[in-house]
Parts: sequence; structure tokens; C-alpha cells
Amino acid sequence: MKAVTFDFGQTLAELDHEMLARRVAERGAELDPARARAETDAAWRAYGDAKRAGLEGRDAWCTFMRTLLTRADAQGADIDALASWLFSAQPQQNLWRKPIPGMFELVHALESAGVPVGIVSNSEGRLSELVTELGQRQHFGVVADSGRLGFEKPDRRIFEHAAKALGVAPEALVHVGDAWEADVVGALAVGAQAVYFAPEAPASLPEGVRFARDAAEARAALVALGIGELATNRA
Repeated sequence: MKAVTFDFGQTLAELDHEMLARRVAERGAELDPARARAETDAAWRAYGDAKRAGLEGRDAWCTFMRTLLTRADAQGADIDALASWLFSAQPQQNLWRKPIPGMFELVHALESAGVPVGIVSNSEGRLSELVTELGQRQHFGVVADSGRLGFEKPDRRIFEHAAKALGVAPEALVHVGDAWEADVVGALAVGAQAVYFAPEAPASLPEGVRFARDAAEARAALVALGIGELATNRA
């Protein structure tokens, strides 16, 4: 039996740019949500570079946020200080809370098909509470939150933790996530398969990896990777 794990931010829920604008306004800064949305992909590329360079936790997160705020031309505050403040506030005011269309419905389809489902996320220690707030916690057998576990993707231990909680071997996981280094490389390192959930496909994909831009493509990718129980289910 296979199990499916999902990253959370930018996979199940995306950055709420309007909320981000409201938060930075609390510090006397101005941010155009539309411009921030347009620069988010570039910020994620910076995050990927940071992870490849070995940065973790606050350092990697703040690299993302500094890049986003700088490229979106946030006005009226010191960017470094603003990014640090947002990180400190993240456990209580998580900015990644806007459900991505169709993704929680895909989770429900997996659950209905009897597929064990979990979350594996580099987060700040209160992700389970956020998923509960969104009314989705009961659909996941495990929420592996790096902020609680003390290790984060691509560390193999976080995938092993999730696999054990779901009752499968790590190589029986199919992990869906948007960060190449953290999600895809991390999953492959434990013998799992992966769905790279991103706006643009890479030039090539390693064996055991599929690409998806949205929920419908993610469902098709899971079927292609052996989650056959979804063949007659709609996400």
C-alpha cells in the first residue's frame, strides 16, 4: 500500500498576499498585494537557492520574505527587520492560509479511496493548529511539522517520521510539494516518489517524479505513480 504526503505552503494553501499587506502595514510599511503575487515565484527560487546552500529555518524563510518584499518594492520599513518580525509572528499569524483550488478536495478523494494521507512541512511549530483552524485536520493521519520535530526537509528523518505515522515504509510514500530541493530531492533520498507541484515544469524529471501545475494534474500524476484507487475518483 502507498501513502501520499503533501507539503503545506504553496501546495495545499498559498501565501495570502492581502493578509501580508495588512501585516506589513502594522509596521508602517506599504505593499501592493498584486505586485507581491507577481514576485512570489522569484522569491521561491531564492528560497530554493538558500536550501541548496544549506540554510534552514529562520534563515531560509527570511531569504524568501526579504526577496519578496524587495522585489515587490515594499515601502516604509527596513526589509531585514520586517522579514524577521514576520517570521517571529508566523506561529500565531501564519501567512500561508489561502487554500489552493481543488487541493483539499484531492486530499478528501484520497481519504475516501483508503489512501493514508499526511502533511510534511517546513513550518514554525503550529501547523496542526492552522490545519485545524481551516477545518481540515481530521483528513490527515500525520502533520509532520519541522518546527515541532527539530529537523526539516530535505532531512530524511521528517519523511521517515511521516511514513511511520502512516504505517508504511518511506519508499511507499508519494510526496507532493512545490520546493525542488526540500520536497523532490528530499523524497527521492528516502526512496519515495514525488510530484513536483509548480507553475513551470523543469527541463527534465528524474525517474519516479511527475509534474503538476494544479489539482487536476496532481491527481493524474498520483494515478501515474501507482495511486490507482483514484482512477475513478474526481478531485
